[in-house]
Amino acid sequence: MLRVISALVKIGLASLITGAVLSALNLSAAELLAEIGMTPDRIFTLLQEGATWAIPNIVLGSMVIVPIWFVTYLLRPPRN
Repeated sequence: MLRVISALVKIGLASLITGAVLSALNLSAAELLAEIGMTPDRIFTLLQEGATWAIPNIVLGSMVIVPIWFVTYLLRPPRN
């Protein structure tokens, strides 16, 4: 758990420093998105489409994986 928290703190710190540098260079998120031909609305739409595709597949896969994991968990030898 400590590794996950450490990684999240490092990512947050790196993002903060990068954002500060880009802000000092007078760059904004909207300008960067415009450079690559995207808009915030288009990104939101892509995220919605991705979630619409991913959620049913995750549920379907978990209907197979979770029972297999549970049976495997029950059949493992006990730990000391």
